[in-house]
Amino acid sequence: MTGHIACALAGPLATVEIAHPGKHNAMSRAMWRELRAVFEQIQQNESLTAVVIYGKQHFCAGGDISEYTGFRFQEGSLRDFHENDVWGGLQAMLTCDVPILAKIDGNCMGAGVEIASCCDIRIASDHARFGAPIAKLGFPMAPREAALVMRAVGELTAREMLLSAAVLDAGEMKQRGFLNQVVGGDLLESAVHACTERMRSLAPRAARLNKQAFRVLAPVDIAQAAPELIASAYRYADSPEHREGVTAFTEKRLPRFPP
Repeated sequence: MTGHIACALAGPLATVEIAHPGKHNAMSRAMWRELRAVFEQIQQNESLTAVVIYGKQHFCAGGDISEYTGFRFQEGSLRDFHENDVWGGLQAMLTCDVPILAKIDGNCMGAGVEIASCCDIRIASDHARFGAPIAKLGFPMAPREAALVMRAVGELTAREMLLSAAVLDAGEMKQRGFLNQVVGGDLLESAVHACTERMRSLAPRAARLNKQAFRVLAPVDIAQAAPELIASAYRYADSPEHREGVTAFTEKRLPRFPP
């Protein structure tokens, strides 16, 4: 089955599901575009007080690597993927004035960490796991995505995830300030419900104004981060280690990176 982003409305609450059955809800190119469209629609809905984004069993295990050989090895198509598909979805979340709550269970890797980093409140089950082990695939995180993750998880954690492929549990991520709350798996739904009920009782216009202020007061405008870096960021597209990392994953073997 192909993946999709599903949005449902229940009064003033929107729920957004990351759904890719059989792939731990990995994000395909089409799903990134759907994510953008969903959050652009949410932004226009003045009746909403909160959004909950989640994935069943797993929040999001990263990108759909099965697609990668079709576009990752050409600089232009790689740039288009990150700067338009991926960043388009993330930017729509970042500019959404409706408070966004992440309900995180299972794997939250790579793209999952990026999506969670766009959320205002993050509640996780105690068996959620977090990381961005893309160095195993032979490529770096795109510049604006790296800036987003570094701001949300902290510089030391971002370095640990990207440079040593560290995978951290929910308790550790709460200690490091990424998660607001960690609960047992059977309590995740009720914890999220309690939070959205509190948000529902508050002034929705005030919440939107607060989010607008947070964007202005943030120390880094991620959308404008390092344009000179972005200009050269995708030249690795046809590099041997990039090809080897992606190919090894699709062939279900360990990569043999060139020296």
